[in-house]
Amino acid sequence: MKKNSKRRMRLLYLLFCCILIPSTVFSDTLQNHERIEGKKPNLRSVIDLKGGPDSVIWVVQLSDLHFSVFHPERALDFKELVGPALAMINPSLVLITGDLTDGKSKDLSRMKQNEEEWKEYQDVLEEVVKRSGLDKKIFYDLRGNHDNFGVPVVGGSFDFFSKYSINGRLGRKGNVHSITLQSGGRRHLFVGFDSTMTIGLRGPTNLFGHPTDELLADIDEELLQWDSESTKSVTKISFGHFPLSFSAATDSGKTLKDVFLKHSLSAYLCGHLHARFGKNLKRHHQSGHNFLSSEKYFQLNIHQTPYGSNAGNVNCSSGVPPIKEFWEWEMGDWRNRRVMRVLAIDSGLVSFIDFDFKTESKKTIILPTFPLDSRFMLTSSSLHDYYCQSKDPLFYESIRALVFSRSEIVSVIARIYDSSPGKLDVVMETTMRKHEENLTRGNLYTAPWNWRAFEDESPDRFLLQIEAIDIMGRSVLTERRPFSINGVTLKIKWKWKEFLVMGCQWASLYYPILWSVVSFLFSILLISKALLTFSKKHYSYKNFSMEKRFLSGFLWLLTELSRISPVWFGMLVYLLYLLFFPWFFGQVLTGDGDKGSMTYKGWELNKQVYAGFPDIMVLVLPHLCFVVLPAIFVTGAFSAERAVYREHYLSLTAKKEDDYIKEKRRIKKDYRGNKKSKLLRGRRWVRKLLVVICLMIFWKHWKNCRATSKAYEMNPFLHFPGYCFSIPLLLAYAFYKTMGV
Repeated sequence: MKKNSKRRMRLLYLLFCCILIPSTVFSDTLQNHERIEGKKPNLRSVIDLKGGPDSVIWVVQLSDLHFSVFHPERALDFKELVGPALAMINPSLVLITGDLTDGKSKDLSRMKQNEEEWKEYQDVLEEVVKRSGLDKKIFYDLRGNHDNFGVPVVGGSFDFFSKYSINGRLGRKGNVHSITLQSGGRRHLFVGFDSTMTIGLRGPTNLFGHPTDELLADIDEELLQWDSESTKSVTKISFGHFPLSFSAATDSGKTLKDVFLKHSLSAYLCGHLHARFGKNLKRHHQSGHNFLSSEKYFQLNIHQTPYGSNAGNVNCSSGVPPIKEFWEWEMGDWRNRRVMRVLAIDSGLVSFIDFDFKTESKKTIILPTFPLDSRFMLTSSSLHDYYCQSKDPLFYESIRALVFSRSEIVSVIARIYDSSPGKLDVVMETTMRKHEENLTRGNLYTAPWNWRAFEDESPDRFLLQIEAIDIMGRSVLTERRPFSINGVTLKIKWKWKEFLVMGCQWASLYYPILWSVVSFLFSILLISKALLTFSKKHYSYKNFSMEKRFLSGFLWLLTELSRISPVWFGMLVYLLYLLFFPWFFGQVLTGDGDKGSMTYKGWELNKQVYAGFPDIMVLVLPHLCFVVLPAIFVTGAFSAERAVYREHYLSLTAKKEDDYIKEKRRIKKDYRGNKKSKLLRGRRWVRKLLVVICLMIFWKHWKNCRATSKAYEMNPFLHFPGYCFSIPLLLAYAFYKTMGV
């Protein structure tokens, strides 16, 4: 019996092993399979361009289409205008850099994906491809933040980009795509990437690009794919949705700028900001530059180089590594401006033209490719090419321009103006002729010139303008573009709005601004209480009226703030609440029953802590700066106004300061009925002004609360009562306590 039982135990053990080992192997195989399938390989493609001109290639960029069910004219105009324009231009690539759909409700308060908009996008793009006569494979569209609103996971049921976009329908997986155009012995590498959030929060806290270390490694890998081959020159262009000023750093602190500088891009093409912030949304980046150690936070000028020519710094030695630099060119939106960009690369030099269909009838487009616009040259590279003679001298021998037209062009004329006399004088006018060598992709016009006659240290002395006349007699003129044969870049400045959106690194600035504001708010509250409690000097209205100094007035205002103890204590508690507790609980994803909680650090959702950092700054900073801070000052102003009015009242009634406390109750009782009190109350103009300011704060706060509650499907009484009601209640109490004398 014992032997039988032992045999049975052995059989059970063997049976158990037979079951366990295959299941373990299968489990490992499954996990490995999921890991392989989960890793989305980057897509590489190489296109050999057929036909001429061999020395020039050109592509088209469109951005921020924002197709919306509430604005059908956007899609209708796109279908009617873009298809014929692409047929006329015949680009080698068409890049659509994000925000393909709008994803907003009619009142702009709710932000999540709308499948009808995506179906419209798919239908319109199919029609555009058909009308253009281009191969669909040369179209590349990227995801923008609007295309990511409320998407819980890429590839899920609410990820309509993967289902309806061109990239999705062509099976282009992964977040990085590279396309190499080969022509005339040169390679032109375009690397596009998707840096939207991994978990797509609803707006407005979905505003920034969020590259990961893995994404930067993938971009780096794609940009260096041709570096090992020295037989052909490579021009590198990258394209994405977010400007670098609205792109966060990775967990390890690396940035897209680091990768781009490493590979010395010619340009980074992006969208996102639209055209309402200005026309000069361009930015030059250069390595080895420190603006008083502030480069991490902001860049004061478009050009990251000192003003003036730096030709004396050019080093032509072969062992000296070139200065790494690149241009960042944001383009206007289709949403409101109907903007399209044509970008050309002529023997490695990049030029572009932006035009909008709203103000211009584009039957003819002219893009000069040489000489380059001196405003947008790569500073160090251009100087090196000129002083070190690294370009073939034949490169300089002709003026060149691409001309696209729906009608036959009968004449193209190049004019050069000299602005040195103080007025524009035409110093050269010549007819350009079509470059006839196998022109099957487009029309390149050239004109020989004595380029050495235009060598000058000034980057804007000479200006180039090209005119094209078609068979109907219609004339099209380009703008007068400054150029510099010497490679000297013309420095242009941002306007203040352009600086705010392009020059400031908002992801890096968020915490410094936040803690500066919070420290200032706490300082006001604590100093005001310290002045009232510990200061030997009594700061009052009498003191201020005698000294008439700003400091005395400010300290008096702070002292009065702490006299309304309940409001002072309430403001202090409210600030602590904003630092240590969630501001509200909201629905940040589509189709997910769990609500996330938001603090000043970000959203905590599904065990992912602080998603949406630094995007939440669009809610945090305005609330602190335009609601909390004014509320504290208005509270102090209410108390100070009461003190001034009390002095005025006592002077009229001939009361002493000591009598004030005794008659305080009687004054309160008589306040409503006494004619003198009514008369004095009517003279309180400052108080009326403060009430108006209070109403403005209420209105601003109410707008924020209303928009937030709609955006994240919240009830003010259930999901964010502390955030919503604290400031109005404290201000109302301050108003009530300062009504009397």
